Amino acid sequence: MKRDLSLALSLLLLFNAAAPAAAAAPLQTTPPQQQPARPQPTPTPAPAPSPAPAESDEDDDVVRITANLVQFDAVVTDGEGRIVTDLRPEDFEVQVEGKPQEITNFSFVSVAAPPAPAAEMRPDRGAPAPPPTPLRSAQVRRTIALVVDDLGTSFEDMHFVRQGLRKFVDEQMQPGDLVAIIQTGKGLGALQQFTTDRQLLHRAIERVRWNPIGRAGVSTFAPAEADPREQAGGARGGPGARDDAGDQERDAGAALEDFRKGVFTVGTLGALDFIVRGMDQLPGRKSVVLFSGGFQLFRNLRNPNESRDTERVLESVRRLTDQANRASVTIYSVDARGLATTGLTAADDVRTPQQAIALQSSRNDELFLNREGLAYLADQTGGIFIRNTNDFAGGVRQALQDQSGYYLIGFRPPAEAFQPERGRARFNKFKVRVRRSGLRVRTRAGFYGVAEAATRPAPRTRAEQMVAALSSPIASGGVGLRLTSLFNSPADGSTVVDSLIHIDVSQFRLADEADGWKRAVFDIVALTFGENGQIVDTVNRTETVRARAEALDAVRANGLVYLVKVPVAKPGAYQLRVAVRDAASERVGSASQFIEVPDLRKGRLALSGIFMTGAGEVPKAGGEAAAQSSAAPLRDATLRRFRQGALVDFSYHVYNAKADRATGQPRLLMQTRLFRDGRAVYESPAQPYDAGALPAGATRVEAGRRLQLGAQLPPGDYVLQVVVTDELAKGSRRTATQWIDFEIVK
Repeated sequence: MKRDLSLALSLLLLFNAAAPAAAAAPLQTTPPQQQPARPQPTPTPAPAPSPAPAESDEDDDVVRITANLVQFDAVVTDGEGRIVTDLRPEDFEVQVEGKPQEITNFSFVSVAAPPAPAAEMRPDRGAPAPPPTPLRSAQVRRTIALVVDDLGTSFEDMHFVRQGLRKFVDEQMQPGDLVAIIQTGKGLGALQQFTTDRQLLHRAIERVRWNPIGRAGVSTFAPAEADPREQAGGARGGPGARDDAGDQERDAGAALEDFRKGVFTVGTLGALDFIVRGMDQLPGRKSVVLFSGGFQLFRNLRNPNESRDTERVLESVRRLTDQANRASVTIYSVDARGLATTGLTAADDVRTPQQAIALQSSRNDELFLNREGLAYLADQTGGIFIRNTNDFAGGVRQALQDQSGYYLIGFRPPAEAFQPERGRARFNKFKVRVRRSGLRVRTRAGFYGVAEAATRPAPRTRAEQMVAALSSPIASGGVGLRLTSLFNSPADGSTVVDSLIHIDVSQFRLADEADGWKRAVFDIVALTFGENGQIVDTVNRTETVRARAEALDAVRANGLVYLVKVPVAKPGAYQLRVAVRDAASERVGSASQFIEVPDLRKGRLALSGIFMTGAGEVPKAGGEAAAQSSAAPLRDATLRRFRQGALVDFSYHVYNAKADRATGQPRLLMQTRLFRDGRAVYESPAQPYDAGALPAGATRVEAGRRLQLGAQLPPGDYVLQVVVTDELAKGSRRTATQWIDFEIVK
């Protein structure tokens, strides 16, 4: 795919010249300050929002496995399933391979409840919902991966799984939840969907589909089919005659089917392992909720003496559970078959009572054996196996209620725990008992005698470092990055996504050159993922920046702005992931952003991304004015960081506005809303759009406003939302909304 890629160095004077003009504003609009300015009232703060949940004393890694300390989490509940919070170290007894261990570290960690709703400005009924609130790491309470095993869930069961996912997103998702919906049969791009945006999660739910190449069929159990040889009856000896060739054929077919299911089971476990590794550095209490029709783990149903395939699956499970324990991830498994019936159905072709009895017995065995794998995953990681229920949303609720509090227990492991056994790492089993009667303790099953450093080798090569940064669901901060992706449709009718990347070079290691010049070399990789998780565009470059010593202060203070322009052929949800590496210091940073590209061909009202810059002045007391950073609009638009009381300009395009038959002009109402922590702190009245010299019948409208931020608005993260209503359109086509987050600083 051909790309228009240009490098803009904001406020960096190469050879004492201005930054290249190729990096023009992505919207290619007249700056708002050159349009007739329409100052809006100063936003006044609503009652101060509740503070974000305070960080607990919990270590970043709940589970720690070193030669000097093994630290694990344990959940204790009473007879009614409620979390018990008042236990002391002496109430616990910890054994490793039957030997008591002295508890050296002990604490109870409470996952803070979401903040209570505060007074807020409520918009009129029918107004667009407020945009999602971006979360900082310290604000994340729970990190939840809802994993649908499309490789092992039947077509019929998938419908009910989607219903449960929708109910969770609509009714159970709480402030401070970082959620992803992932399918085991999808690609890398799906891993990145950890978000607070309910709309984005609903889009992910709509893409959850049955995988016809997986190990699960159309229904929970495959319909029984009569054997043609038995129906033929005396082809060779009459009913009941032995057919050795037919038996061998059936055995070979059964073995092949078992091998196929084993392959897809390993595929499911491999996808889970990849997800767990990606969650390793995520904040909050981490959990994976797996919806699956199950898999056989310990025994082969048709060939009890065959252990090769089950051993391969067991090894995958061992690696997965060990990785989950080290990453402090708890796995909760949900049997996607719900209340499954093993009796006969209309689709079964059964001729005799003996066949009916044998079929039901076989299905009972299959149901039990497939549940073993799901139960084992939950048991080994301290989770719960949820079965025999069609209320999948209730199952998720039960799992997440279990995450509200836990004990953190540590001890010094015996030396033999880390000594190999038969040439392999030793698995050391935990046994944890609570001395107080009537209580139940649930924890991880044990640990492999391998120190964490050996299981998490640091990336060494350039490629390894960049892949590690790009595959992590959260941004890495070795190099400070800020990413702003904006949808735009130029006048030629094409569709592009302009991504502005601000690079903080203050941590770069600069090399000396002759005559007082300095040089920095950095690698940049940008991947654009489509809705199906496939990569649709790639940028992989190494850039060199040179500057004289006297320009270094400006470079370090203002950083660099890099513009990536990606043509988009199809509408849908896209994600850009970017990694930047300083070649000298090998420091790596990453960032990501989702962006929705509407289908303009349908004629519905739509908005481009919002280009947001400082207006040039910050009013002060006494009529004085301090310079704002308007000299670098690209940097402003990328960093989106403004001072209290600043004047801010924002611009955008309106597409597919209807034209009045009499005047040929659109009739649009523009409204601005400002949010902090999901609560409205400012809302302007809906104002009519002044078409001015707009050509008659134009469907691409340029719009812009100037907003003065209230001097009393507290510093923090905010969201600006633009709501446009087309008075000439009908129904759901009347309103379009767009939003962008920014930061207010002192």
